[in-house]
Amino acid sequence: MPKEVRIPGTRIYFSRFVFLLISILLFLVVRPFLENRVNLSILINLFFTIILISGLYAVSERKKRFYWIVALAALAFICSWTGDLLQSKTVELIGETFGFLFFFFTVAAILAYLFREKEVTADVIIGSVCGYFLLGLMWAFIYPLLEAAHPGSFVHGSESLTAASDFTYFSFVTLTTLGYGDMVPITNQAKSLAIVEAAMGQLYVAILIARLMGIYIARSYRK
Repeated sequence: MPKEVRIPGTRIYFSRFVFLLISILLFLVVRPFLENRVNLSILINLFFTIILISGLYAVSERKKRFYWIVALAALAFICSWTGDLLQSKTVELIGETFGFLFFFFTVAAILAYLFREKEVTADVIIGSVCGYFLLGLMWAFIYPLLEAAHPGSFVHGSESLTAASDFTYFSFVTLTTLGYGDMVPITNQAKSLAIVEAAMGQLYVAILIARLMGIYIARSYRK
């Protein structure tokens, strides 16, 4: 897994995970404030593309796994933009599938790196944060597929939940177990997936903290 890169012409070094974290935060925090100025679908595709590129950059050390993730990123990129241009729901759903697979394998690559490391560094901590955010984005790609297969699986007030930004919001509310209740799963399939995501979010934090503490304690004993 990549370590640090230097900004050309300076002595400033950044973990490659920093770029991924910045792209995720841009998508989650900055994008909503630009929705009234830029076409929403184009805006989502643009920020999604930035995350794809940053994700590839973050997992580029292991070449064999990297090629698979590149292929998934390319297919997700093509489908997301093509589906928007052609206004094709089928192409969009195919893009959602590839997007889910991309995030799944990216999270797996980050976790593999975190469990290989023997020291708690800034790179490890930032990678851990990225992995958590990517989990939320991964589930945000699963829910539209369920909604397409079982319409009415989610509701927002009295309306069905269909917008991509709403699925992202629902995913992170579920992952963090905030449970605002403004968007809720209705069908048994949706409730089941929500349970799995909520449990996964809690397990991720618990297991990762235990791992990081174990590394820190082991390092302290060695000293």
